[in-house]
Amino acid sequence: MSTITSDLYSNSTTTNNTQASGTLGQADFMRLMTEQLKHQDPLKPLSNSEFIGQLAQFSTVQGIADLNTTVEGFNNALTGDQVLKGASLVGHSVLVPSDQLALTGSGEASGVVMAPEAGSVTIEITDASGVIVRKLTLDADASGELPFAWDGLNAKGDQMPTGAYSIKATHTASSGTATTLSTYVDATVESVTIGSDGLYLNLPGLGSAPIDYVLRIGKSAS
Repeated sequence: MSTITSDLYSNSTTTNNTQASGTLGQADFMRLMTEQLKHQDPLKPLSNSEFIGQLAQFSTVQGIADLNTTVEGFNNALTGDQVLKGASLVGHSVLVPSDQLALTGSGEASGVVMAPEAGSVTIEITDASGVIVRKLTLDADASGELPFAWDGLNAKGDQMPTGAYSIKATHTASSGTATTLSTYVDATVESVTIGSDGLYLNLPGLGSAPIDYVLRIGKSAS
């Protein structure tokens, strides 16, 4: 997981100081109003309605500034919460949607498909060259979650090398109707990345997945 360096804090401080120096406070506004009253045309003095209007504008601007400060505080708090959430997921198994299956050092890979009804499910596992190395056939007694596991062997019984393999699942009903199914795979969280749009989980062999993609969290692999 990425660590926060002191440079980030120094940049944040510089930005805040710059924003503060370029913002008019209540005292600055009152000085401007006083100068305006002192130098106004005696023949065309500032009317009460104009004076009140300027006060109202200042109150609106000040309110927006306060709201921005509050929202920024909430955002910082949420970012901190995401960091803690991500750290707690490192080393755990997660179930995510993917059309790829990562064969790691353990020599095994697993996942699930959602059967729409009773029938048979065929899972084709393809290597990077597009060659089907293994087919798995599962029987679905009813609709629902159907787990599958690959032992890492090809059709000849040879151990396949570690890496990412494409998977395709097809459900065939008793009527003969074939339907392509979405596939979900198990992967271990190696690290996390805090992106501008949220938390990403780094999964070996699969790349990065937004935390919103996680459907289930399992026990730690260690």
